[in-house]
Amino acid sequence: MTKKSADPANASAPAAGSAARQVPMRDFSRSLPMSLLRAREAVMRQFRPSLREHGLTEQQWRILRALAAIEAVEVTELARTAFLLGPSLSRILRDLEARNLIERRIAKADQRRSMVSISKEGVKLMASVAPNSEAIYAEITRRFGARKLAELQEMLGELEHSLAGLGSADDARAEE
Repeated sequence: MTKKSADPANASAPAAGSAARQVPMRDFSRSLPMSLLRAREAVMRQFRPSLREHGLTEQQWRILRALAAIEAVEVTELARTAFLLGPSLSRILRDLEARNLIERRIAKADQRRSMVSISKEGVKLMASVAPNSEAIYAEITRRFGARKLAELQEMLGELEHSLAGLGSADDARAEE
């Protein structure tokens, strides 16, 4: 006997004879984390070919974008800003530094900390990626709609703000 889902938003109950177990929660495909991941994947699928063409990973691009917006930043703050775990960030920074796309220096206030900034070569690379990146944004905007995209970004910001402080800092996990 197939039991109906406990979530009224669940439009698809498993077919009779299905081995799926019923749990008292929304359907997996209707979970907020999965919806956000699917949307992120749909967006990043548009950008990956351009990034690959320029020899960049998503994480490397994220770091360069973050660094382009500021003068210099301490490594732990960069990890928080770019949503990367420390060990992953260390490896990525080594790769970017070897390609002369970033510069590292010791923090004047605390010799144990290092500061990171984008290099002239990093800025040049970003300038070569930017036209294609903006064309992709324009196509996403054309398909989804400028108003809807602005509303989505506003709502995502509101969601993030409303959930701030809900879990401890240790609960927030960065992407590797």
